[in-house]
Amino acid sequence: MVTLDEALAALRAGAEPGRAESMAAYHKVARTYLGTPNPAINDLTKTWRQDLSLNERLILAGALWNTNIHEAMLAAAKLLTQARIRPDSAAWDLICAWVPDFDGWAVADHACMAGQRRITADLSRLDRVEGWTRSEHMWTRRAALVITLPLSKSNHPKPDEAAARERVLGWAASYVSDRDWFIQKAVAWWIRDLSKHDPARAQAFLDQHGAAMKPFARKEAGKYLVKPTG
Repeated sequence: MVTLDEALAALRAGAEPGRAESMAAYHKVARTYLGTPNPAINDLTKTWRQDLSLNERLILAGALWNTNIHEAMLAAAKLLTQARIRPDSAAWDLICAWVPDFDGWAVADHACMAGQRRITADLSRLDRVEGWTRSEHMWTRRAALVITLPLSKSNHPKPDEAAARERVLGWAASYVSDRDWFIQKAVAWWIRDLSKHDPARAQAFLDQHGAAMKPFARKEAGKYLVKPTG
């Protein structure tokens, strides 16, 4: 078992002088920054995933997240970013419990990357995620699109995956009227990724909803679509 104190000591040992200050200025979220780069966090969490049981990882991940230390929260998410976790209901519940704490893109995106694997493992979890789309908390609404990004990336989705994709596109359509920059960016991100695998569907979304999107989001969403000629 790796204790919280041991994990934090290892994260601090990987810190680079002066990096914490620049990270705090960049992320603009009020929390502690150690100055530990992502590759060092990746190395630590890879070792912990190999050495710890699932229950030990869940305990450590929960403790790291609750420190409100930037690198510790990233490490918590990385501890649960794995394609196969069996059983995975406790991991899914923990990731969902973190969503109300989201207050910046870096922490949110790392947690959502862990959640993406759990969504693809069980598409029925979209029922829970759909509730996030009605949240008053912007980062929770945004998470509904970020955590479902893998559904945009299949060239030949199975019927249940295709239905799930259409469900999320419905959420994205409902977000178009939301003028928050991060929400608009999330819609653009989803449609842009979809355009690499199903350009016709991405174009259809933009044909129907593009005029209501902010210009930067519309441009980003159509970045990889072929422009008409003549």
